[in-house]
Amino acid sequence: MNIQLIALIGTGLTIVLSFLIGTLLYKRKVRKNKQQNEEKARLIIKEAEMQAENLKNARILEAKEKFLKMKQEFEEDANRKKNQIIANEQKIKQREAQLSKELEHVKRKELELDEDRKSLAQQHDLVRKRKEELDRFNQQKVQVLESISKLTADEAREQLVQSLKEEAQSKANSYIKDIMEQAKLTATKDAKKLVIDTIQRTATEHAVENSVSIFNIESDDIKGKIIGREGRNIRALEAATGVEFIVDDTPEAIIISGFDPVRREIARLSLHRLVQDGRIHPARIEEIVAKTTKNIDDEIVEIGERTVIDLGIHGLAPELIKMVGRMRFRSSYGQNLLQHSREVANLCAIMAAELGLNVKQAKRAGLLHDIGKVWPEELEKPHAIVGMELAQKYKEHPAVCNAIGAHHDEIEMTNIISPLVQACDAISGARPGARREVIEQYTRRLKELEQVGLSFEGVEKCFAIQAGRELRVIVDAEKASDERANQLSFEISQKIEKEMQYPGQIKVTVIREMRSVAYAK
Repeated sequence: MNIQLIALIGTGLTIVLSFLIGTLLYKRKVRKNKQQNEEKARLIIKEAEMQAENLKNARILEAKEKFLKMKQEFEEDANRKKNQIIANEQKIKQREAQLSKELEHVKRKELELDEDRKSLAQQHDLVRKRKEELDRFNQQKVQVLESISKLTADEAREQLVQSLKEEAQSKANSYIKDIMEQAKLTATKDAKKLVIDTIQRTATEHAVENSVSIFNIESDDIKGKIIGREGRNIRALEAATGVEFIVDDTPEAIIISGFDPVRREIARLSLHRLVQDGRIHPARIEEIVAKTTKNIDDEIVEIGERTVIDLGIHGLAPELIKMVGRMRFRSSYGQNLLQHSREVANLCAIMAAELGLNVKQAKRAGLLHDIGKVWPEELEKPHAIVGMELAQKYKEHPAVCNAIGAHHDEIEMTNIISPLVQACDAISGARPGARREVIEQYTRRLKELEQVGLSFEGVEKCFAIQAGRELRVIVDAEKASDERANQLSFEISQKIEKEMQYPGQIKVTVIREMRSVAYAK
């Protein structure tokens, strides 16, 4: 029992001693670590202080260098300004010296002028005396002449002036007549030369271009697919495109009928894609027509942009560019409107260059002169007025707007470019083979031309010849004199210009024949 107690006590003492020893060792280690940390902290602080001192010295040195540099620049600028001031002072001194010399020169001139003035006054007195003597002599001479001619001086002067005036007027009239005749010959010759040179320098297609209105197919079996069950496909096509599809007995062909050439082109391309694809049903038709419409719109814009780039026209409004592209799908009397407008623009540019006018404005007006024909809305106005309003809307130059509106004489011409555009439009439309007319329009125009001639009093017969280029008017010799026949040709031509639309020009020839008939019985 005692041994166990002693062992327990020994174990307890051992544990206590071990705890005390561990505690002492731990405190010693903590104290040592603390000393090491304090030493590291002192070293870090010392190093930071050294770095701060170095940074401070570097900044001070940098500031000193910057200060020295700024001081040097300031001194250089000050020296430069000082030198400039010195140079200006020297210039001022030189100018003062020059002004003083000029002032002395002016004073000398004033003295010389005073002397000249005195001498002129003396000469003036001498001239006045001479003039008085001459007047007395002239009065004596006039009195002698009046006594000899028995006429007063005023009467003789009037007779002489009247004689000289009549002689001068006769010579002036003869001279003016010669000048007018020469000017007419020269002007006609120069105008013809200018027009011929312009036409020769403008190369263009003469062939008539028509929008396609007939769609060719490989076989008549495709017609059934296009019509569809109970006609649903063709109704969907007509509803989507806005044109009429005529499927009749015409072999291997489908007629596309519509007044809008853009719609007609969309219908043709859509039908072509549907036939190639083979899937023809209402949903597919609407999809293809929508895609084709977008492609045509993009193509119209591309054509307009390419046209203005080719012609070198800049700053045109996007809407006008789009309408220029729409001209590609529009024709006038069978002549493609875009080609016609491009040709007119080139003709205007060449003529304007020859005449010394504004080439850019002339070319711009030539391209846009028929822009009113492609305006999608139906307006009860001439296309020239519509085009002029569109040009004004998109801020075109007033000269261009006037040329567009006046090229068919709907408004008064206020700019020199306007008659130029009108002449070039007539040249382009009158080219051989440039335009065509259907037989009904052609015959109607000729009848209207003859009716204009027959509407005047004294006209017996009227014939339109040379494809409507000349109107022969035969008048009654008893009702119309030669002077009236001459006046009648002018009045008929003016009425044709006001009431009719035609390409080129129309020659009006009035014929008056006097027949005297007698019978011998």
